[in-house]
Amino acid sequence: MTNSATSHLLPVFARVDLGFERGEGSWLIATDGERYLDFTSGVAVNALGHCHPHLVKALQEQATKLWHMSNLFKSPDGDKLAARLCEQSFADLVFFCNSGAEAMECAIKIARRYHAAKGGPERYRLVTFEGAFHGRTLGTLAATGSAKYLEGFGPPLDGFDQVPHGDLEAVKKAIGRETAGILIEPVQGEGGVRSAPPSFFKALRQLCDDNGLLLVFDEVQTGMGRTGDLFAYRRIGVTPDIMPLAKALGGGFPIGACLATAEAASGMTPGSHGSTFGGNPLAIAAANAVLDVMLKPGFFDHVQRMSLLLKQKLASVVDRYPGVLAEVRGEGLLVGVKAVVPSGDLVTALRGQKLLTVGAGENVVRFLPPLIVTEVEIEESVKRLEHACASLSGGQLKQAAGQ
Repeated sequence: MTNSATSHLLPVFARVDLGFERGEGSWLIATDGERYLDFTSGVAVNALGHCHPHLVKALQEQATKLWHMSNLFKSPDGDKLAARLCEQSFADLVFFCNSGAEAMECAIKIARRYHAAKGGPERYRLVTFEGAFHGRTLGTLAATGSAKYLEGFGPPLDGFDQVPHGDLEAVKKAIGRETAGILIEPVQGEGGVRSAPPSFFKALRQLCDDNGLLLVFDEVQTGMGRTGDLFAYRRIGVTPDIMPLAKALGGGFPIGACLATAEAASGMTPGSHGSTFGGNPLAIAAANAVLDVMLKPGFFDHVQRMSLLLKQKLASVVDRYPGVLAEVRGEGLLVGVKAVVPSGDLVTALRGQKLLTVGAGENVVRFLPPLIVTEVEIEESVKRLEHACASLSGGQLKQAAGQ
């Protein structure tokens, strides 16, 4: 890690002393010319890899037309993107913003406003879950509930009741007269690539229906193909009322979105929310281009095939290096490897093999390749993992059974 004395950037990131100047598909090229296999994807952002030709073309064309014109006026391309997202989901309405945290803030406001408009302004609290991560604003940090993120920023925003992940009885006990809804990630990314069985999500849906609550699925990381379908809720078989998106939505260009049913959003009226840059023409062009690619026949079949291959290959390495790795978990290409050694050591060793990964909670290392990753690139990533494991275990490379 480095903290350059000459940098004028606010030192809130423990940046690695490594810089990149360009990217090609699943690869990043460092300033010294070295090539790195990118299984971080900007933390699940670059779903179509780097410099995808369709995205590049869309942005180049839009850049010659219009960059910004304010949400005081109509946005034909924004209307088109919203319609496409609604067509592919449960939603009736979409709000565009700039990031996942902003999409989450919108979701929180929609849930609170819904009850206020129905004559229940006291219903503003959301049940959330331990291990969650919902963003870095004061509101989303309070929803996250992690002490390490909240320290030093004063009293957390009121309105969130955190319970153990997957504990249905705890959820039931947390529901009271002030409860507005339940907020959960289909898969906890930052929390260690953790999920709960579909039965748990179905039970949450039933609790919301029985108690007049809104169900919010935070799909900032899981949405836009990361778990093997366009949205993770479709794989679970449970439909939320509100769903924030971001990360992969723009394929690397900053854009967030909050999707909701007309009923859930019934309290949102002119002036109740807004954004200066949200849904700007460049971001809308990027997101429409991402959907063009993802909605082509066979795209998610490819993601699912690559997911199966990656998890099988990783499991083989786990078997051969039990002193370094413990298990493989995850859905689609949101894959986690729980480490025995400190996860930071594994991330560093992998970077030494020119494979980029990212840590998570529960001593997990996330493998987040672009969704367009090839079989050859997955094979290459596993070879690099094997070399990293060998170096960490102080031993020789161990051959898989039958080789």
